[in-house]
Amino acid sequence: MVQPTSPLAPGKDRVRAVSPRKANERVDREMRERVARYAHRSRTELTARIHTLEREWDMERVLILNASCLMLVGLVLGRQENPRWRLLPAAVATFLLQHAVQGWCPPVFLFRRLGVRTRKEIEAERSAMKALRGDYDSLRPLSPALGAT
Repeated sequence: MVQPTSPLAPGKDRVRAVSPRKANERVDREMRERVARYAHRSRTELTARIHTLEREWDMERVLILNASCLMLVGLVLGRQENPRWRLLPAAVATFLLQHAVQGWCPPVFLFRRLGVRTRKEIEAERSAMKALRGDYDSLRPLSPALGAT
């Protein structure tokens, strides 16, 4: 179910490494389908999609928002209703610590199933859209091995 990649390896996308294979495959498939749909669209439509991707919230931002809201709710309810509600911010802080160290915490599975992507996944689609728009057409290979003459 979980990919056997070390989440602590340098350069690895830790969220992808600890996400269920099916969730990663779905994210990848949906990206390929979007890129294919945009393959013959106008430059204006590609630019609009790139701007949308630049504003898309990634997993880290969604986790931070979720944690902040839950912590505030726990603190307010702990003060007004029952001190036991203060356990909620403690649990959320533990999840954030776990995510910082391992790249995983329980909300990651939920958000992945909801289609929240990592920054690297969003950037991959953004680069594909830029390539379709022709942003890289003027670049030439730097090495003879890559086809330079």
